[in-house]
Amino acid sequence: MYIYNPIHKFLFFFSLQNMVGSCDVKFPIRLEGLAYKHSHYSSYEPELFPGLIYRMVQPKIVLLIFVSGKVVLTGGKVKIHLLCASPFLLNY
Repeated sequence: MYIYNPIHKFLFFFSLQNMVGSCDVKFPIRLEGLAYKHSHYSSYEPELFPGLIYRMVQPKIVLLIFVSGKVVLTGGKVKIHLLCASPFLLNY
């Protein structure tokens, strides 16, 4: 993407590298069950960090999932990548 800067009279080029989203699913999430069923994709160490780290394969994004129902999604290149993670959360 290009942006023209009228003060310096030249174009800036930039590209989107990472999108971050957050949501509250309004129900508690059982992190132990999620970590057990998806042990290849998740990391849950409650003594070190209170959330579960889930690395999705397709799309390649990372979810930080907390017991309270708060979720942080990061690593998406476009908005649809972040939206694809929502059906996954409804099972827990």
